[in-house]
Amino acid sequence: AYYQFILLLRLGSLMRNRIAEATVAATLLLLSGCSGPFSTLDPAGPAAESILALTWTMIIVGLAVLIGVTLLWLYAMRRKTRKISEDEAQRIQNRWILSGGIALPTIAIALLLAFGIPIGHSMLPLPLKQGQPLHINVKAHQWYWQFSYPDNDIQLVDEIHIPVNTPVDFHITSEDVIHSFWLPRLGGKVDAIPGRTNVLRIEVAQTGEYRGHCAEFCGRDHAFMQFKVIAHTDKEFEEWLQQQEGSENND
Repeated sequence: AYYQFILLLRLGSLMRNRIAEATVAATLLLLSGCSGPFSTLDPAGPAAESILALTWTMIIVGLAVLIGVTLLWLYAMRRKTRKISEDEAQRIQNRWILSGGIALPTIAIALLLAFGIPIGHSMLPLPLKQGQPLHINVKAHQWYWQFSYPDNDIQLVDEIHIPVNTPVDFHITSEDVIHSFWLPRLGGKVDAIPGRTNVLRIEVAQTGEYRGHCAEFCGRDHAFMQFKVIAHTDKEFEEWLQQQEGSENND
């Protein structure tokens, strides 16, 4: 019996160590998703920052509702029962329905709308007070992205060049099946639908290279349907446009 007891202790210790190791590994794995080219938690533009703010708002409101409902459930389970009249029971029931069934979800939804509507409105491709946004056409194919600059007669595949601090309107459609155009660090995602054009406006705040990919399963090579965005300063972007137009003329 003594040796069996020692064996059980060692097995228990080994299991605890394995659980601790698995917990640490899972935590590190989750934290690794907080950065990188496809992380929505590392925004590089105003649209992505707005989406992140709305996400945290929804998480906080959701947690507050969850905690509130849990506390009410614990209170209901632990409180002492007492005999009450039928009229008093009806009044208590009405209070719970009004507070938990009407007031609580109404307040939660109102808070989300108060944050969500202005954020969503700010990301719409509305007319600008000054100037015009850069226009880029996007056509999705199985399994690559075709980009064109209608004002400059430039065609690119799986690569976009844009200037910083300039609104860019992507006019997105598809040649074959439904795809989804997504730039995690720069903005939301929009479906690319055959026969229809959706417009997504983004703006990048700093120079660099950003990654995008298809977020709608579209067939065999869906996982490889990626593209990159290279953000330049205004001067560098003008030089790039001139270089591309020069190469087109030479061809």
